[in-house]
Amino acid sequence: MPATTPEMAECPSGDVLLVQRALARDADAFRVIIKANNQRLYRMARGILRNDAEAEDVVQEAYVRAFANLPAFRGESSLATWLSRIVINEALGRLRKQRHTVAMPENPEAQIIRFPLNPSDDPERTMAQRQILALVERATDSLPDIYRMVFVARVIEGLSIEETAHLLGVRPETVKTRLHRARTLLRKALDDEIGPVLLDAFPFAGRRCDRLTLAVMNRLGFD
Repeated sequence: MPATTPEMAECPSGDVLLVQRALARDADAFRVIIKANNQRLYRMARGILRNDAEAEDVVQEAYVRAFANLPAFRGESSLATWLSRIVINEALGRLRKQRHTVAMPENPEAQIIRFPLNPSDDPERTMAQRQILALVERATDSLPDIYRMVFVARVIEGLSIEETAHLLGVRPETVKTRLHRARTLLRKALDDEIGPVLLDAFPFAGRRCDRLTLAVMNRLGFD
């Protein structure tokens, strides 16, 4: 594990307050934490599992586990990083269990990802953008695990080299090497189409976000 940088060692004061409120069973605090982290955690889980439903399930389980262990949060990293590590561990555990249970066939959902989109959620997306996003998502799914995790964290989620290294428990130099390899593999399929659309890849907004938030809140005992 690389040394923690001063920036990562400092837990934002807002995180501390949210955790304190959550420990006091403040429902709004739980909602704020869930809504603020849904997209990142979903992208992380999906980047590992390459399956929409499995990723949602993992994120939900990770939230429940995290909130049950919230007293253990020491603020050594941001709350987002702490949650991301829990999601990564949960997703990797799920992946290992799947591989040990049966020989996994080619995942049909990895070939074309059909995210539920509707005009109210995505009024500005054009058909051309959808087609390009499908290419991005399909190409990302095709990456080997070690490259895909770095690519999702560094490029799609926008974490820094240091944050990605800290999150995945590798050296910054390893992140750079794997990211370079991931981009090389993606260019073979996408060439110049990657850059301008990555921020919208793997969306987690609207009904999907609300559904997961409601499910976690219900499991926590809130209406």
